[in-house]
Amino acid sequence: MSAAPVAAKPATMAQALSRALRDALAEDPTVHVMGEDVGTLGGVFRITDGLAAEFGEQRCADTPLAEAGILGTAVGMAMYGLRPVVEMQFDAFAYPAFEQLVSHVARMRNRTRGALALPLTIRVPYGGGIGGVEHHSDSSEAYYLATPGLHVVTPATVADAYGLLRAAIASDDPVLFLEPKRLYWSKAAWNPDRPAAVEPLGRAVVRRTGRSATLLTYGPSVPVCLEAAEAAEAEGWELEVVDLRSLVPFDDETVCASVRRTGRAVVVHEAGGFGGPGGEIAARVTERCFHYLEAPVLRVAGFDIPYPPPMLERHHLPGVDRILDAVARLQWEAEG
Repeated sequence: MSAAPVAAKPATMAQALSRALRDALAEDPTVHVMGEDVGTLGGVFRITDGLAAEFGEQRCADTPLAEAGILGTAVGMAMYGLRPVVEMQFDAFAYPAFEQLVSHVARMRNRTRGALALPLTIRVPYGGGIGGVEHHSDSSEAYYLATPGLHVVTPATVADAYGLLRAAIASDDPVLFLEPKRLYWSKAAWNPDRPAAVEPLGRAVVRRTGRSATLLTYGPSVPVCLEAAEAAEAEGWELEVVDLRSLVPFDDETVCASVRRTGRAVVVHEAGGFGGPGGEIAARVTERCFHYLEAPVLRVAGFDIPYPPPMLERHHLPGVDRILDAVARLQWEAEG
């Protein structure tokens, strides 16, 4: 008699990410995990805990504290047929590796006229909300969006943490996989023996339907937007929340279908507003939905400053009140 299936039970995003890495290592011998403290320690956030013991230190390897060297080594591994998964310990720790990223990771397929792909996944814990000090809370996605040749993906749910990471590792193109630190301990019912389907990259999803306005968001701002949508009901507003999931490739179809239904849009993210992802998203929406818009596309973002000290981050990060203020402006613009 076959064993009864394991029922879904609460699991954290960290557990889903760990399971995704474990399953990828088990299924594909070309997958290798590497980074600072990912082996013996199991990573700062324990995402790789137990992988070195199960798969050996050759498959889950600790590296020197040299991000440029880590990523440069991964480039060579990918060129020779392996699928490295690199962990940059914190968002701002990845900057020393940026030259490798721009000069080689993003350009290799184009440089070789498609002959040489780099199946390389770069995991970057990012964003605020954990009381981290300087260099531990950056939202650096704009740098990666401005680098042609990269896919940029970020999950907001436990199921997506698993499914999107598996899809990133399976991709033949390099993927920046941005992991929202403040959501590592978020929980949802999830069955590790029947995980979410691995979907193609580049698909947004509507997390909540509405007709008053669309909140376009991703990663750590998704739960905040859902909370704002709940609070908006008291004002008689029905807010639709679209989780972009993938910033590159960008799902224009899902985004535009939502905005055309509601006629109004607000882009919400933790990164700074000037030169941030919201500017590009707003431009794309305006170009494609101009005749459907009843008000300008607005943005709610982090302030244009270096990340503040922990006691001030609650003022810096987009919150429910700032989002609802933007929605109120949309209503005023439309009526005025």
